[in-house]
Amino acid sequence: MISKLIIGGKQIEVDLSKPLDISIPLTASVENPIAWYLDKPTIEPVKDGDWIAKVSEGASVNFNTIVFNPHAHGTHTECIGHITSEFHSINDTLKTFFFISELISVTPEIQGVDTVISENQIKTLLKGKSPEALVVRTLPNTDFKKTKKYSHTNWTYLSEAAANYIKEIGVKHLLIDTPSVDREKDEGKLLAHKAFWNYPSKPRLEATITEFIYVEETVNDGSYLLNLQIAPFHNDASPSKPILYKLL
Repeated sequence: MISKLIIGGKQIEVDLSKPLDISIPLTASVENPIAWYLDKPTIEPVKDGDWIAKVSEGASVNFNTIVFNPHAHGTHTECIGHITSEFHSINDTLKTFFFISELISVTPEIQGVDTVISENQIKTLLKGKSPEALVVRTLPNTDFKKTKKYSHTNWTYLSEAAANYIKEIGVKHLLIDTPSVDREKDEGKLLAHKAFWNYPSKPRLEATITEFIYVEETVNDGSYLLNLQIAPFHNDASPSKPILYKLL
């Protein structure tokens, strides 16, 4: 199903029958990835006395309550409201959903006890490109990312200079396969978040960060059409489902 689309004033061709889902599904299982020291999410039927809202238990419908944290339990997209005292909603921030994107794979640099993505690495891999959306896959890349318990692991993060460079070249939507673009324990500095959003001097209110993605090994680096799907949560972040389509 080849479609011709106009994105950002440019005509592109994509095959919409071949989506590449780079989200991690949320499950009520110990297999669900977790960060930020929380327990696994829960998905449970409503109970009222002896009545259980589950068809297999005799109810006419399945009627579940889901308890989770978008930042801790899987793929999510956040707006600047994640770091501001004023309220900003991701549902109000993200108003268009298709972007030309570039996927790059990065082997982080070892800096003391940290593994860091540097400005020079981003520059080298982008080769002068300035896409509207940037998808960062960290190496090594294994299925373990889809189930990993990230708390107290000191995950890979973006240097402040790298995040600032990504902002300076005009990237509005940044996607990465770690729980955060920042160091797990950084004393609340949030240097990469603040650099990317240009906060607090001239905040980029339209920019978003998507974390906790997973890009399969079979997906090659290069240019894609990104469909960034969110749930309509009136919150700083929402669970999300980013989809890539290879440009033809």
